[in-house]
Amino acid sequence: MSMTHHTLLGSAPPRSTAPEQTETRGRREGAPGAQRSSGAWSFRIGRVAGIDVHIHATFLMLLGWVALSHVLEGHGLIQALGGVLFVIAVFVVVVLHELGHALTARRFGIRTRDITLLPIGGVARLERMPDDPRQELLIALAGPAVNVVLAALFFGLLLGLEGTIEMTGMRLSGGPFLSRMMWLNVSLALFNLLPAFPMDGGRVLRAALSTRMGRVRATETAARLGKGMAILLGLVGLLYNPLLVFIALFVWMGAGQEAAMVELRSALIHISVGQAMITDFQTIDADAPLGHALDHILAGFQGDFPVMYGGELVGVLTRDDVLRALPELGPDAPVGSAMQRSFEVADPSEPLADAFARLEGSKCRSLPVVRGGAVVGMLTPEHVGELLAVQQALGRTRRAAMDRGLR
Repeated sequence: MSMTHHTLLGSAPPRSTAPEQTETRGRREGAPGAQRSSGAWSFRIGRVAGIDVHIHATFLMLLGWVALSHVLEGHGLIQALGGVLFVIAVFVVVVLHELGHALTARRFGIRTRDITLLPIGGVARLERMPDDPRQELLIALAGPAVNVVLAALFFGLLLGLEGTIEMTGMRLSGGPFLSRMMWLNVSLALFNLLPAFPMDGGRVLRAALSTRMGRVRATETAARLGKGMAILLGLVGLLYNPLLVFIALFVWMGAGQEAAMVELRSALIHISVGQAMITDFQTIDADAPLGHALDHILAGFQGDFPVMYGGELVGVLTRDDVLRALPELGPDAPVGSAMQRSFEVADPSEPLADAFARLEGSKCRSLPVVRGGAVVGMLTPEHVGELLAVQQALGRTRRAAMDRGLR
């Protein structure tokens, strides 16, 4: 199930020259730092097709639970090991499913931040979802298409090894490994095509509806259907399988979040970053002591700082970075030893919706706004929220004035 909508800092002082930088689609890479995970409970296990793959700590708990359940049922070590290996095989399939989304999105110029394995499945964090319904349709279908291809592959292997196949003897739980893997892929393809967010089927439905109505209305319609399906799954779960209740809650929240995200993007799409950015801000030098940054934070000026070196933007220092580094490095350590060297930037002329999407996926609470190599502003979610609140208030004022004029 894909969502658009997650480290240690380097301890070396700034170099004698400005760190080398590269910039692609609003992202800058300064001097190499430690690899960041997609969350406090996640860690990277590898990189596939240029995309970091993370695993959540709770996934290891799932493996332990599977092994323990086999032991408690009196199964031998071989059976317990087989159960663990099957779970690992399941999540290899999940990674391939998410890669289907990610590589298709790449064809349309959309970067995938990372893939994270959770006990309930996988999440590919796309930089954004395309506005073109046809592109969204292809990206959404790519994951289930991978499962269809894998199911056909396992079916072919079974047919080649056994000559004939008794379909009634094939099942997802128990039985030969190839048989279970075939049915696993069939089940994943069908389940993910349910027309409900955050499953792929919800995005397929939204893409189809978007060709006949606006994206916001299409999302609202798909979200309502998703919530209806969540209620149905919950009722069935109460009667037959408690796991379905958990899935129903996940679907209900996913539908609501998707509708809220699209409504927010619709409100931001006609506003530029330059209209929403903070222009009264301070930068901090990479050679400055951390204690200097702490003084500014305590004074209430701002929490995140663009870090400069030789007149160039080389990093971002956040409040969390300062609080994390102070006990270990001390207040006299240079800012460059704690700053984030991999960060996002925005351009004043770009749509606020695009920059805000990057801000949500960023590890910082703010984005430096850069024009011609110079930092001209800062973009924060708090200021964006204030801008929207003001616009909504002005809209209510205009509507009230119109109502009074009609009377």
